[in-house]
Amino acid sequence: MNINEIAELAGVSRATVSRYLNNGYVSSEKKEAIRKIIEETGYQPSSQAQQLRTKRTRLVGVIIPKISSSSIARMVSGIGDELSKSGYQMILANTNNDIVEEQKYLSIFRDNQVDGIIFMGTIFTKRHFTLMKECRVPIVILGQHLPGYPCVFQDDYHAAMSATQILMEKGKKIAFIGVTERDEAVGKNRRAGFEAALKSRKICCPASWLKRGEFNIQSGYERAKELFEEEWEIDTIFCATDNLAIGAMKYLKEVGKRIPEDVQLMGMGDTTVGSVVEPYLSTVHFHYESSGVQAASILKEMMDSKEKKNAEIKMGYYILQKQTTR
Repeated sequence: MNINEIAELAGVSRATVSRYLNNGYVSSEKKEAIRKIIEETGYQPSSQAQQLRTKRTRLVGVIIPKISSSSIARMVSGIGDELSKSGYQMILANTNNDIVEEQKYLSIFRDNQVDGIIFMGTIFTKRHFTLMKECRVPIVILGQHLPGYPCVFQDDYHAAMSATQILMEKGKKIAFIGVTERDEAVGKNRRAGFEAALKSRKICCPASWLKRGEFNIQSGYERAKELFEEEWEIDTIFCATDNLAIGAMKYLKEVGKRIPEDVQLMGMGDTTVGSVVEPYLSTVHFHYESSGVQAASILKEMMDSKEKKNAEIKMGYYILQKQTTR
């Protein structure tokens, strides 16, 4: 079975079948006739022939920092849903927060191995910028604002500020557990939002109450332990991620601190695990899946038009006050 036979059986021209297979315009009536014949015959177009003809692979490289992350998983889900509508497939490249791995995958993808790239980078170096400039395919940055590139990102600064303002209503001694500030979004912007909220109320937070951890539960536990070994009367902890908050919760339970009566606690990310621990974790909800959809939509426009776009989309958020805040 070939394209000429499909055209004859469907009663259309060979060019019409070709447009159908390459997602070009075909009238609804002819589209249904071709679809029916392809379904009945089980015809599968040659991917190699399509690539030679269109010079497109229908593949998108998606570089992610950590495959086990709930937020990353939701963004990838949105990307996949949007790309599949136009017949694209993803190639996932998991870097485990390794800068060298990020650069390796940029090198692999840059020379038309894929039609486009969605890059969830966390720490951009000069080498990253060099590789991205060398790419012959369009790139969209997801999860971080990067001037000069189309990007979709969260409003980390204002989200952290809003959450802190809620905590300040019934908290006096407020501490913070974050991550390295080399991470622009989660590290730098969320801490900056926290500090701006405190400054607006002229609330003092000693430098030793601003802890930096890793992106995991154990780190939250260890940083909380450090905080309370220094100051037992801390009554509020704001954490840059849900995992850090859950780790802090584990420590507080072990030392007999009641949540939220003695210590109130809030995370960021609205992860599934935050909804199953007890008490249920107060947190900030980001529209991660919609972020993935937006990034994929921008990339599809760039791949189809072959034109550069400078779209910058800042996503919204909302606060979920559950059982760990007063």
